[in-house]
Formats: sequence, structure tokens, C-alpha cells
Amino acid sequence: MKTGRIALLFCLCICLQTFGDELPLTPAVECHPRDGLPNVLAKLQAAQHVRIAYLGGSITAQAGWRPKTLAWFAEQFPQAKVGEINAAIGGTGSDLGVFRLEHDVLVHKPDLLFVEFAVNDGGAPPEQIYRCMEGIVRQTWRSDPATDICFVYTLTGNMLQTLQEGRLPRSASAMEKIAEHYGIPTIHMGVEVARLEKEGKLIFQGPKPATEQQKAALGEKVLFSPDAVHPYTDTGHQLYLDAVVRSMAKIRDAGKPGPHPLGDPFIADNWEKAKMIPLSRAGLSEGWTRLDPQTDAMAKRFSDRLPEVWKADKPGESIRFGVRGSVVRIYDLVGPDCGQITIQVDDEPAYVQPRFDAYCTYHRLSCLTVGKDMDASEHEITLTIHPEQPDKARILSQRNETMHDPKRFDGTAWYAGAILVLGDLLD
Repeated sequence: MKTGRIALLFCLCICLQTFGDELPLTPAVECHPRDGLPNVLAKLQAAQHVRIAYLGGSITAQAGWRPKTLAWFAEQFPQAKVGEINAAIGGTGSDLGVFRLEHDVLVHKPDLLFVEFAVNDGGAPPEQIYRCMEGIVRQTWRSDPATDICFVYTLTGNMLQTLQEGRLPRSASAMEKIAEHYGIPTIHMGVEVARLEKEGKLIFQGPKPATEQQKAALGEKVLFSPDAVHPYTDTGHQLYLDAVVRSMAKIRDAGKPGPHPLGDPFIADNWEKAKMIPLSRAGLSEGWTRLDPQTDAMAKRFSDRLPEVWKADKPGESIRFGVRGSVVRIYDLVGPDCGQITIQVDDEPAYVQPRFDAYCTYHRLSCLTVGKDMDASEHEITLTIHPEQPDKARILSQRNETMHDPKRFDGTAWYAGAILVLGDLLD
């Protein structure tokens, strides 16, 4: 399934670090209303126009809990006009979400923001989750303190036992720290799923029955997902919707309308200053071409996520820029015709990173991490297309893929759209 592939792949963007002691896991509770969602509920009850944003990964990108909850809000408040901001990208975690929040969500003026990253943040250390999730909260409320936020948690098969033991998995437990600090309501949509599986009323993973015999064997049990990650729309995602509906009954009575105070940060080095900067602000060599979404299929396909789409395909073409910051990435594409990039940061030894992997039978969003263990000072960065292609046949063979059309895979192209920086771009 493509969503599953993307979910595994995009996590390659994440730079994980090792931190101290293991985080104590939070008791598994389906809903913490905290300060509620009073502003958006007041607007809905007043029959106003509201926009609900969904920031998350492939589980949110599915035609599942996202459109189901949007329809539920519209049904509950028929006099209001309910609009959607779909900011879900498969396989992405909060470490990309915090950079793309302004471009994908805040410019559209949301009244309610659902944040779903517990699955794709499953391998991230707690301190990384604190920084990114707090950055999302503080960016949102600095943009508009009336925007309500709700963290929602989904699950995968490797989280099931922890929930059945009465504890939230590590990523959700870390997010609860931020939610508690800011009074943000949270909903774990998988608590009921775990209970049903433990009681033998739900099969967590399996193919849909194709024969009458298979249907009879399934009986009254709920079949949750095909892959232990992405729920079936009519069963697993329905359980997710049911969890939101139950939780909203509690959240309705919590809090009073008004601006959300930012207060002191939970962690001082949070990623509130994460930015997405159009690539055109960097120094581009002459061989770069900006692709027009009106005439170019690649640019059109990704124009809703990348502020610009630029292409260069000749070795030696480069991007140069300076930053004052500690985290730098290039928001780009990987695909069949892509090559590899030489990365030079200050006077450190240069190194090469491919923009091609075993899944590159098609083009998809990715991000190139620039620099290693950078401090938050000024840095000069040069990124250059390497003259040699990666060994694409060998890389594809890792998944038993072959180059049926070698011309399609020939090239050293690089498609890039934005600089992601925790800090500022230097003029």
C-alpha cells in the first residue's frame, strides 16, 4: 500500500538523538477535556463559518476519521458553514509539521486544529516531541490566540499491548506533557480499539473476507486494518469517529471562549521559530528553472505543499545560502530521475546524500537534512548536484524492483522547493 510505504520513507527525514531517562508512560484515558474547544464551539452554535484543520500523517490523509469528523460537525451544527483545511501528508511527523504549519494551515485561518502525529512520532525521543509539538502550539496561538487545538492519537500494532496494559505509548505520553501545560484537550482514538481486541471482539490486522466462508469465520468481529497501521474506512475509522463523538460530549462543557494565553514555554529550546522559506530566496546557479504549476505536471502535483518547485539536472548546479540557526533542511522531491547532492556546511568536510532510494519508482515529497549537530550560530551552506548517479539498480533491488525502462531512471535531477530552518535566513 502506497500510504504505508510513504509512512516508512518520510521518517528518514527525522534526525533522532539519544536523550536521558525513559519517559514514564501516562495512564490510558480516551479523553482529557482540559480547557476544551470553547471558541470553535461558540462559533458553531452561532451558525458562523468555521474552518477545521487536520495536521497529520497518512492515517489522517485517508478518507477516514478526517472527513467523517468534518461531516459530523456539519451534521451537528447544520446552520453553520463548516470548511476543511487538509494538511495531512503521509509518513510525516511533528518534526516536519512544525515547519510547514504556517504554509499548510495558519495562512488559511483555522478555528480548530486537530494534530495527529503519535504514530509517525513513535520512534522520536520525548524531548524532540516536546520541541516540535510545543512549536506547533506556540506558532498557532501567536498567529491567532482564538484558534482551538486538539491533539488526537492513533495507534499501530506495536502500540496495542501498551494500551491494553493501561498506558499510553511513549509518543502520546510525551504529547500529553505539552497538552497538560497548555490546557489542550486530547483524544486517544485507539483506547476502545485496544479494549475490543483484548476482549476478542476485534481483529486488528487482516485482509477483508472475500468468500462467504471467510465472512462466516469473521462473524460479528470488527476487522480493523489491513496492515496494522491504516484502518479500514468502514470499520477502523468508524471506531476513530466514535471516539471523537464520545469525547466531544465531555469537551463541550469545558472552558470558556477567549484567547488562549501562551505563558512560559514547557521547554526553552522549543521549535516555535521553525520556518519554511521559499527556495527563491537562496542563491541559485543559472541552471535552475522554476516549474510553472499551470504548465508543468510535477509542479502542479506538489504545488499545494511546496511554495515553489525548482528543477536542476546538470552536475555542478548549486544552491547557496546563509542561516542563523541550528536545524536546516531542504524540502524537496525524490524520484526515478534524481541523483545525489554534495553538502558543504562552513569549513566542515563535504559529504554526499542521495535523492534516490528503493521506493523511487515514482516522485514523492521528502526532505534533505543539511548539517550535523549544528550550533545556533551563523552558517554558510552550499549544496551541489554530484556528477555521479547513485547505483539505482542496486538500490531498487533491495525491494526486488527493476528498471524496466532505464531511460526513466537516468539522470542527476534535483527538485527542490523550500528551505526549512530553525532560525533565520541571512540576507
